[in-house]
Amino acid sequence: MNLPLLPQDADGVLRLAAQSMFEVFAQAVEGMMVVDRQHRIVWISDGYKRFLPALGFGDEAEFVGRRVEEVVPNTLMAQVVDQGQPMLVDLLTNKAGTFLVSRLPLRNEAGEVIGAVGMVLLDHPETTMQPLIAKFSRLQQELDDTRRQLAAEQVKNRRPKYSIASFVGSSAPALEIKRQARRAALSDATVLLLGETGTGKELLAHAIHTASPRAARPLVSLNIAAVPETLLEAEFFGVAPGAYTGADRKGREGKFKLADGGTLFLDEIGDMPLPLQSKLLRVLQEQELEPLGSNTVIRVDVRVIAATSRDLPAMVARGEFRADLFYRLNVLPLRVPPLRERLDDIEALAEALLEDIVRRAGMASRSLAPDALELLMRQDWPGNIRELRNVLEQACLMGDEMLLQSAQLAPYLKHVAGAATHGMAAPAGDRPVAALLAESRPDDPRLLRPLAEQIAELERAALRAALRATGGNKLAAAKLLRMSRASLYDKLPMLGDA
Repeated sequence: MNLPLLPQDADGVLRLAAQSMFEVFAQAVEGMMVVDRQHRIVWISDGYKRFLPALGFGDEAEFVGRRVEEVVPNTLMAQVVDQGQPMLVDLLTNKAGTFLVSRLPLRNEAGEVIGAVGMVLLDHPETTMQPLIAKFSRLQQELDDTRRQLAAEQVKNRRPKYSIASFVGSSAPALEIKRQARRAALSDATVLLLGETGTGKELLAHAIHTASPRAARPLVSLNIAAVPETLLEAEFFGVAPGAYTGADRKGREGKFKLADGGTLFLDEIGDMPLPLQSKLLRVLQEQELEPLGSNTVIRVDVRVIAATSRDLPAMVARGEFRADLFYRLNVLPLRVPPLRERLDDIEALAEALLEDIVRRAGMASRSLAPDALELLMRQDWPGNIRELRNVLEQACLMGDEMLLQSAQLAPYLKHVAGAATHGMAAPAGDRPVAALLAESRPDDPRLLRPLAEQIAELERAALRAALRATGGNKLAAAKLLRMSRASLYDKLPMLGDA
């Protein structure tokens, strides 16, 4: 029998003993093969040759020299070579049948793995080891069922909470952002939600996922600002088993892996540390990652929705955010309007919020009196919908009134725009144009300025006066100025503080 070359041992007796033992194994088992460190088959025993026809090979010459994983379906010989760990007893099933096998790594004098030997201990064990095989099959079935249940539970626990219909509002800005969200859901491109805190960016992220083809797959959320910088990489990419002291021996999957096939929502993306931004960029571009402490590349299929309340272009200009990552995230930018731009939605928002507040607290229903609604319409709402909810929740919890009046809300409001401004004199910044109209002389040097500058100054004064007169109600202000509400919104940025 032609045996493969074995590592030369200094002691001839040990070498002969090893060769003798190798020969005994080859004769005692049903079949035997040896592979090298490149997973190539370098030798098979006479007994193994009888399996070749079932594997699709006519003779030994076609089989030997090929990589074992290419010619033996379901084999783990390559894993034994790569990891250097034996598999003493295992079941192997492929088109040649079911076999009881054993796999051992082969090492040189320096202890380096130079290959592996595989032995077919028993052919068709299902006939001679029926109780053991039946138990194995039952355990395998239970394991498969458990895995399916866990996968289903994981998807169920990561279902989106909101749909596009959950974004309450029928104002022009609300309808426009809902239209944009529906368009974004049709694409698989990265979405960047921009807007102040409390405007509903997370709700829209859920809504876009719900309306997308990925709706049946997980939606995984990660608030970057809430995770310590030292743990972010592990949260994103996962941890290989035993990657560092104290790491889980089984390893841990990262958010990208958990979201595979679905959507990953990255909230507060502007808070991501610079060193991690390049790694995120690679995952977004290549759709592959390496867990912490691993050299294995894992492919993922993830749609990313990011959100921030920060000015990313300004951060890029200051070197605080990578320009290439910004461009990769800014594929479908959606600006979520602040509440002060959609005051017409306050009544519907307050009604929906009150219903949720009393349901969660187990209280009787509450509603708003007209004066309370008018008071809410006069707010600037720097905290947006989150601030509105906070005010309503405090009023509900601290009082027993079923109909909330302005008096119940006022203590929880920090600023009441226009509450005491009716009839007040215009601020000093609004007076120059008014003074010019009433007192100017033909040779007044204040008139010798660019006409566009003087017109803009007059427009600012008129806008401020109309907003004060209407208590901040933009719809009423637009009617007072005989202009459309859309035109009013277009001119509001002129005020700077509106």
